Amino acid sequence: MKGRCLTFAQREEIAVMRAQGHSLRRIGAVVGRSASTVSRELRRNSVAGLPYRATSAHALAYERASRPKPAKLHTNTVLRAKVEADLKKKYSPEQIAGRLRVEFPDEPEMRVSPETIYQSLYVQSRGALNRDLAACLRTGRALRQPCRKAGQRKNRIPGMINISERPAEVQDRAVPGHWEGDLIIGKGNQSAIGTLVERTTNYTMLVHLPDGYKAEQMRDALAAKIKTLPEALRQSLTWDQGIEMQDWKTLKIDAGIDIYFCDPHSPWQRGINENTNGLLRQYFPKGTDLSIHSATDLDWVAQELNDRPRKRLEFRKPIELIEGLLLQ
Repeated sequence: MKGRCLTFAQREEIAVMRAQGHSLRRIGAVVGRSASTVSRELRRNSVAGLPYRATSAHALAYERASRPKPAKLHTNTVLRAKVEADLKKKYSPEQIAGRLRVEFPDEPEMRVSPETIYQSLYVQSRGALNRDLAACLRTGRALRQPCRKAGQRKNRIPGMINISERPAEVQDRAVPGHWEGDLIIGKGNQSAIGTLVERTTNYTMLVHLPDGYKAEQMRDALAAKIKTLPEALRQSLTWDQGIEMQDWKTLKIDAGIDIYFCDPHSPWQRGINENTNGLLRQYFPKGTDLSIHSATDLDWVAQELNDRPRKRLEFRKPIELIEGLLLQ
């Protein structure tokens, strides 16, 4: 047993110190492990009714760590017969697993996960169930197929330019005209509002999306909104890797603005926009239909937000900082 597992010498030390009455924290400090690790070791590898012993504990841990383990449906014939009977009734693996919890609430040995059932049907090394029963599943496939093709999420936005290539002046917020953008999504993912926030001044614009937020709808609505700005304020736009920005190259040409994309799962790279989206939820609560709001409604909300003093701006208002540039 290697790596993160306790060694036999560490288990001997635990046994001695436990017999001497030392606390779990003290034992953990001596053996170089956390108190929770020591607690788990004493709980899992002690023989019922006997004090903790290093030899028996090491044997129990070795047995538990041994691989491969026998499949539950292979060793439990009663459970296997029940699962096979339910499969013949066209029950799904999820329904079978759920029903077992209802029918055998006090018998943990009669529990099985849906994934275990699937593996028993499709994985030869785990094949405790009759493979012909795969025909009883809704798909009836003889072989398991992934729901998503390998690499499907890659290059969803062809040729995108990463945020790492963004000019240094964008990062320090010294020059106005660099924007962060995102969507706030409505009930059931059926509606959305586009949000644009200028990095230097926190000036906010909201994009009306009455027909949805597919790539072509997002492209046209964003281009129309950005073109209301003077050229001096159309320096760059940073967005996440949402599929709604697939037509970013056309948007870049139509609106005359450079576009960069954040790294996956990195909302802090658009921190100002994320913060603003949180403020906007005061007007557009989560779980509500956003399509009921007109373009006039969105302009009114943006105007009220831009008239709000901000601590980051030393309690000046976004409209006060950008007004002169908007009139150019």
